[in-house]
Amino acid sequence: MKHHLTRGLLLSTALAAGLGAAQAQDSTAEAIAKYREMLQDGNPAELYEMKGEELWKQKRGPKNVSLEQCDLGKGPGVIKGAFVELPRYFKDTGRVQDLESRLVTCMETLQGFDGAAIAKTPFRRGEMANVTALATYVATASKGMDFNLPQSHPQEKLMYEAGKRMFFTRGGTHDFSCASCHGTDDKRIRLQDLPNLTKNPGDGIGFAAWPAYRVSNAQMWSMQLRLNDCFRQQRFPEPKFGSDATIALGVYMGVNAKGAESAVPAIKR
Repeated sequence: MKHHLTRGLLLSTALAAGLGAAQAQDSTAEAIAKYREMLQDGNPAELYEMKGEELWKQKRGPKNVSLEQCDLGKGPGVIKGAFVELPRYFKDTGRVQDLESRLVTCMETLQGFDGAAIAKTPFRRGEMANVTALATYVATASKGMDFNLPQSHPQEKLMYEAGKRMFFTRGGTHDFSCASCHGTDDKRIRLQDLPNLTKNPGDGIGFAAWPAYRVSNAQMWSMQLRLNDCFRQQRFPEPKFGSDATIALGVYMGVNAKGAESAVPAIKR
């Protein structure tokens, strides 16, 4: 009898502790959500948006030209609605490009910058920092619009299938894949909800929220940097900027986000 009472007491204590931890976790998560909501009114991403607009209109580079004739898929100079249709195929480069890699193409062809040199520049430095600001400006012009990536060109379809395969491929020292964190509903890590990026509307929280300002390190993160950091956390070799691997993943997540509203510029922990 005493043995059963002791077991019951221990079980009750364990359940109470578990319930308390779960309640504490939920309350902390709610607090984080409220904190983000408070910051949204004064989202520091607005500063990057302003810088991006300045860079877009400023005559720069060896050719001393602005980016106002940059074609992001909807015609020269048109930015509204461009972000929610990227990545997409571009005839002039013969490849599928996302917003950031396309901006580098425009900086190279219109302004005379060395695109390869920009691609090798570490994130948040030099012209790469300018690419992030430009991406923030362009993406913000589509805030609230629905994602609708084109899938009419064979290259776009190929990149979707490649991205899907990469998303579920496990590897690295931890045997992780993108799907390990973002392949099912109701996952969380360190009080952070992990959106399911295999379906809609999960990408309205995930893919459709980048570029975003990260409060934890006071930095503006682009989608290319977000993916680069995911590879790092999986203990994979970090991809090159604008690589086919990152573009393919962007196509897969972007197509899955069809109909989801763009939340850029968002604010993250």
